Order: sequence, then structure tokens, then C-alpha cells
Amino acid sequence: MQERLAVVTGGTKGIGVSLSRRLVATGHRVVALYRSDQESADLAAKELGDGFTALRADVSDPDDVARVTQLVLDTHGTPSVLVNNAGRNIDGPFLEMSTSDWDQVLAANLSGPFYMTRALAPAMLAAGGGSVVNVAATTGIRPRLNGANYCASKAGLLHLTKCLALELAPTIRVNSLIPGMIDTEEMRTRFRTDEEEHRDRLLAEIPQGRIGSPEEMADALEFLVSTKAAYITGQKFIVDGGQFMW
Repeated sequence: MQERLAVVTGGTKGIGVSLSRRLVATGHRVVALYRSDQESADLAAKELGDGFTALRADVSDPDDVARVTQLVLDTHGTPSVLVNNAGRNIDGPFLEMSTSDWDQVLAANLSGPFYMTRALAPAMLAAGGGSVVNVAATTGIRPRLNGANYCASKAGLLHLTKCLALELAPTIRVNSLIPGMIDTEEMRTRFRTDEEEHRDRLLAEIPQGRIGSPEEMADALEFLVSTKAAYITGQKFIVDGGQFMW
């Protein structure tokens, strides 16, 4: 019988659905939040069955976070795992970036994890603790062109992780899980990895010489939320084939 509950934001497609899939496979009931892609949510629900529930919510809206977290607590119980995976990416040159593009990305990528953790942590603490995993990005470590909003939001998330790890210790562990080049539809589109020239340029930067899989992100998550990681908190866990070791 599945008893442990996990909440995964952005948990119905891309890396997020792989994280949800692994949590279900390791004995969790999963509540996955999604903002707008109903088709992906329906497909995930069909695949993962009774151990999985998809709920629509906008994590960048504190009122909607309050609504959906109360629904989770009332209907499903208190989670032992929270994965803050939802995010937005609106690229553009800094000098041309609108206030709206800045605000939307910061709201989803930085405020969203803050709102979600603030909403669920009291119940988690009362229940004896658990694990929070914030899915960050390598661009929070090394900047890139045309992504000032995204890079700033993910750098902020890395530091927020450390602050939460300090304040929620000893019973809630908080860590960052950072993907490198992971084979998702978004990555293939953005980096044109189906084209040999672009793929070879990327692979030249990765010591292991290959692109990672969403399942390898799920491997890392499985470890971080398990008792095997009981003495790990406030850390950056990078899954990148060595690309960002320096």
C-alpha cells in the first residue's frame, strides 16, 4: 500500500514527469501540479494510474498556492516530499527585456518554490519532517546570454535552498537538484541537438561526451529523498556529466 505522499510542481511533462514517475515507482502517492498543459497532465495520469493525481495550479500566484496546498492537505494528507520543479523561461537581451518578462520568470522560478515551501512546511514539520528538493539550473552557477531573468532566478533559488535548509533543520532537509544537458523535448528544440553540428558543439563541453537522460535526474532525486541522504542538506546536487565542474 502506498502511504508516502510527494508533491511535484511542474510534474506532468519533461523532467518533471520523470521525477513523478520515479516517485510513484518507489512507493509514493504523487500529486503533480501543472499550470496549463492539460494534454500532458492527462497523459501522465493515464500512464501512472491510481498512485498519481494531477492538479492545475499556478505556483507564481500565492493565493493559488494557498488554495491548492489546502486541497492537498485536506484530500491527500501531508507530504513527506516536496519537489519544486515548475519554472518558466522567457529569453531576451537584457536591454530589451520587459518588466513583465522579468517578473513572470522570477515569480515562477524563485517565488514559486518560496510560496510552495512556506505553505507546506508547517504541516511537514508537525508530521515529523521530510525532504524538499528545488530543481535549479546550471545557469544559476554560470550565466548565459539573453537569460538575465532566468539566471538570476535560478541563482536566487540556490541561495534560497541554503536559507531554507538552515531554518527548517533538523527535520526537513532542503537540497538543490541541478540538471545539465538532459534530453527533453524543450532541450532538443532550444539547443537543436537533432542537428549534428549543434549536438557536437555541446558534447565537446561535456567530459562524459553525452547528453543525460531524464531517468538519470530521477536517479538523483530518488537518492536525495531517501534515508540514504539523511545527512545531506543545503547542497547542490549537479547531474551534468562533469560539464560544470569548474
